[in-house]
Amino acid sequence: YPFPFTVVCKLVQFDIYRKVPKDLTQPTYTGAIISVCCCLFILFLFLSELTGFIATEIVNELYVDDPDKDSGGKIEVNLNISLPNLHCELVGLDIQDEMGRHEVGHIDNSMKIPLNNGDGCRFEGHFSINKVPGNFHVSTHSATAQPQNPDMTHIIHKLSFGDKLQVQNIHGAFNALEGADKLSSNPLASHDYILKIVPTVYEDMSGKQRYSYQYTVANKEYVAYSHTGRIIPAIWFRYDLSPITVKYTERRQPLYRFITSICAIIGGTFTVAGILDSCIFTASEAWKKIQLGKMQ
Repeated sequence: YPFPFTVVCKLVQFDIYRKVPKDLTQPTYTGAIISVCCCLFILFLFLSELTGFIATEIVNELYVDDPDKDSGGKIEVNLNISLPNLHCELVGLDIQDEMGRHEVGHIDNSMKIPLNNGDGCRFEGHFSINKVPGNFHVSTHSATAQPQNPDMTHIIHKLSFGDKLQVQNIHGAFNALEGADKLSSNPLASHDYILKIVPTVYEDMSGKQRYSYQYTVANKEYVAYSHTGRIIPAIWFRYDLSPITVKYTERRQPLYRFITSICAIIGGTFTVAGILDSCIFTASEAWKKIQLGKMQ
């Protein structure tokens, strides 16, 4: 025989998928039903795997580090608070921390909006704090003349740190004080909000990272007296940073894992269906022989 034909003949011997002639097979109604159910089941599992492959998942992890080393040791803060019973000229923001910063009456990137015909004030501010323990507080300390009985009842609309994360699958405490209502509290009371700030990193599919901060909060209310015996209330936000960083990473299932799952679904379903069909067919044939009295 010619050399190519000999090679082909030898190659055929390695075929592990031997074909059975069609006239040696026998179709059955049971086999047809199992085949249809098998195909529908495979289609259902395939669509489920395809949905999971297309969708992204959010994986989170914890580690000890400062994620945003390019920030210069600063954290951006957004504060929006309403004091409905205190005039705007009396409202001020003071910032101090353990690095020696002590700023009274911070005015950069801040805005005061009169409320209740000028009797109240809404303070909106965007400022930065150092990454060390400290506090910032809304008070009348920067006013040229201290009022007799300042009313510090308030509503906090927003207090957030760092970039705003608008991700559907992340439900963190990025604005934990939103909606805090102290309108019914003692007008002359000071309010302490003790914050534990947790650095948070979000990395999307392209590898771009955004830095934000979550925080937990505890609060207390008390009446504070100055050294002259006067009551000078304030709204304090005392903060400290957690050494633990939370990282959220957006991922998609790898292609090889999707292909592996599809192969496992098809192969496993056909194998189980074949075993089931074989058992039913064998039992059916045995029952026919019993009925005919041919079973030995």
